[in-house]
Amino acid sequence: MGQVSGLVPSRFLTLLAHLVIVITIFWTRDDNIRASLPPSFTSDQYKKEDSELVTALSITLGLFLIELAGFFSGVSMFNNTQSLFSIALHCCAAVSLAFFVFESWECSTYWYIFTFCSVLPAFTEVIMFITVFVLKKKSF
Repeated sequence: MGQVSGLVPSRFLTLLAHLVIVITIFWTRDDNIRASLPPSFTSDQYKKEDSELVTALSITLGLFLIELAGFFSGVSMFNNTQSLFSIALHCCAAVSLAFFVFESWECSTYWYIFTFCSVLPAFTEVIMFITVFVLKKKSF
Protein backbone atom coordinates (compact mmCIF):
# COMPACT_ATOMS: atom_id res chain seq x y z
CA MET A 1 0.00 0.00 0.00
CA GLY A 2 1.26 3.51 -0.85
CA GLN A 3 2.50 6.05 1.58
CA VAL A 4 -0.17 8.39 2.91
CA SER A 5 0.66 12.05 2.39
CA GLY A 6 -0.78 15.01 4.23
CA LEU A 7 -0.24 17.25 1.23
CA VAL A 8 -3.53 16.43 -0.50
CA PRO A 9 -5.82 17.43 2.40
CA SER A 10 -3.60 20.40 3.24
CA ARG A 11 -3.79 21.64 -0.31
CA PHE A 12 -7.55 21.20 -0.41
CA LEU A 13 -8.00 23.07 2.87
CA THR A 14 -5.79 26.00 1.84
CA LEU A 15 -7.65 26.22 -1.48
CA LEU A 16 -10.95 26.32 0.39
CA ALA A 17 -9.66 28.89 2.90
CA HIS A 18 -8.59 31.16 0.06
CA LEU A 19 -11.93 30.63 -1.68
CA VAL A 20 -13.95 31.43 1.45
CA ILE A 21 -12.04 34.65 2.02
CA VAL A 22 -12.55 35.72 -1.61
CA ILE A 23 -16.29 35.13 -1.23
CA THR A 24 -16.22 37.09 2.03
CA ILE A 25 -14.57 40.00 0.24
CA PHE A 26 -17.48 40.01 -2.23
CA TRP A 27 -19.82 40.60 0.72
CA THR A 28 -17.67 43.16 2.57
CA ARG A 29 -16.03 45.06 -0.27
CA ASP A 30 -17.59 48.39 0.71
CA ASP A 31 -14.96 49.14 3.39
CA ASN A 32 -12.10 48.36 1.03
CA ILE A 33 -13.60 50.53 -1.70
CA ARG A 34 -14.02 53.43 0.71
CA ALA A 35 -10.39 53.00 1.83
CA SER A 36 -9.30 53.39 -1.81
CA LEU A 37 -11.16 56.66 -2.32
CA PRO A 38 -10.48 60.20 -1.09
CA PRO A 39 -12.62 61.49 1.83
CA SER A 40 -14.98 63.27 -0.54
CA PHE A 41 -15.70 61.04 -3.51
CA THR A 42 -18.31 60.93 -6.20
CA SER A 43 -20.59 58.04 -7.00
CA ASP A 44 -18.74 57.56 -10.31
CA GLN A 45 -15.46 57.07 -8.46
CA TYR A 46 -17.13 54.58 -6.14
CA LYS A 47 -18.66 52.65 -9.04
CA LYS A 48 -15.30 52.55 -10.85
CA GLU A 49 -13.48 51.14 -7.80
CA ASP A 50 -16.32 48.70 -7.15
CA SER A 51 -16.31 47.39 -10.72
CA GLU A 52 -12.51 47.04 -10.62
CA LEU A 53 -12.64 45.00 -7.41
CA VAL A 54 -15.57 42.88 -8.63
CA THR A 55 -13.63 42.19 -11.84
CA ALA A 56 -10.56 41.08 -9.90
CA LEU A 57 -12.63 38.87 -7.61
CA SER A 58 -14.48 37.34 -10.57
CA ILE A 59 -11.22 36.51 -12.34
CA THR A 60 -9.99 34.97 -9.09
CA LEU A 61 -13.04 32.71 -8.98
CA GLY A 62 -12.38 31.67 -12.58
CA LEU A 63 -8.81 30.77 -11.66
CA PHE A 64 -10.16 28.73 -8.75
CA LEU A 65 -12.25 26.74 -11.22
CA ILE A 66 -9.14 26.00 -13.29
CA GLU A 67 -7.15 24.96 -10.27
CA LEU A 68 -9.90 22.83 -8.73
CA ALA A 69 -10.52 21.14 -12.09
CA GLY A 70 -6.86 20.17 -12.31
CA PHE A 71 -6.85 19.07 -8.69
CA PHE A 72 -9.99 16.92 -8.87
CA SER A 73 -9.08 15.46 -12.26
CA GLY A 74 -6.00 13.98 -10.65
CA VAL A 75 -3.52 15.82 -12.86
CA SER A 76 -1.81 17.45 -9.91
CA MET A 77 -3.46 15.93 -6.86
CA PHE A 78 -0.53 13.68 -5.99
CA ASN A 79 2.24 15.82 -7.39
CA ASN A 80 4.25 16.88 -4.33
CA THR A 81 5.93 19.84 -6.01
CA GLN A 82 2.66 21.34 -7.25
CA SER A 83 0.98 20.62 -3.92
CA LEU A 84 3.67 22.37 -1.90
CA PHE A 85 3.70 25.32 -4.29
CA SER A 86 -0.08 25.59 -4.16
CA ILE A 87 -0.22 25.22 -0.37
CA ALA A 88 2.38 27.94 0.15
CA LEU A 89 0.74 30.44 -2.18
CA HIS A 90 -2.84 29.81 -1.07
CA CYS A 91 -1.81 29.98 2.58
CA CYS A 92 -0.12 33.33 1.90
CA ALA A 93 -3.26 34.46 0.09
CA ALA A 94 -5.54 33.42 2.94
CA VAL A 95 -3.48 35.29 5.52
CA SER A 96 -2.97 38.41 3.42
CA LEU A 97 -6.62 38.54 2.33
CA ALA A 98 -7.69 38.20 5.96
CA PHE A 99 -5.66 41.34 6.64
CA PHE A 100 -7.18 42.86 3.50
CA VAL A 101 -10.66 42.39 4.98
CA PHE A 102 -9.96 43.24 8.63
CA GLU A 103 -7.64 46.19 8.04
CA SER A 104 -9.62 47.58 5.06
CA TRP A 105 -6.67 47.80 2.70
CA GLU A 106 -6.93 49.70 -0.57
CA CYS A 107 -8.32 47.82 -3.56
CA SER A 108 -5.10 48.23 -5.54
CA THR A 109 -3.38 45.95 -3.01
CA TYR A 110 -5.64 43.10 -4.11
CA TRP A 111 -4.00 43.04 -7.54
CA TYR A 112 -0.61 42.17 -6.00
CA ILE A 113 -2.10 39.38 -3.93
CA PHE A 114 -4.06 38.22 -6.97
CA THR A 115 -0.96 38.08 -9.18
CA PHE A 116 1.24 36.12 -6.81
CA CYS A 117 -1.31 33.95 -5.04
CA SER A 118 -3.95 33.20 -7.69
CA VAL A 119 -2.38 33.56 -11.12
CA LEU A 120 0.84 31.64 -10.39
CA PRO A 121 -0.77 28.44 -9.05
CA ALA A 122 -3.41 28.47 -11.80
CA PHE A 123 -0.70 28.99 -14.42
CA THR A 124 1.32 26.02 -13.15
CA GLU A 125 -1.89 23.96 -13.08
CA VAL A 126 -2.53 24.80 -16.74
CA ILE A 127 1.05 23.89 -17.62
CA MET A 128 0.63 20.52 -15.89
CA PHE A 129 -2.70 19.96 -17.63
CA ILE A 130 -1.14 20.71 -21.02
CA THR A 131 1.80 18.46 -20.25
CA VAL A 132 -0.37 15.53 -19.18
CA PHE A 133 -3.28 15.67 -21.61
CA VAL A 134 -2.12 17.57 -24.66
CA LEU A 135 1.45 16.35 -24.94
CA LYS A 136 0.50 12.87 -23.63
CA LYS A 137 3.34 12.84 -21.12
CA LYS A 138 3.25 11.74 -17.53
CA SER A 139 3.04 14.35 -14.80
CA PHE A 140 6.24 15.77 -13.39
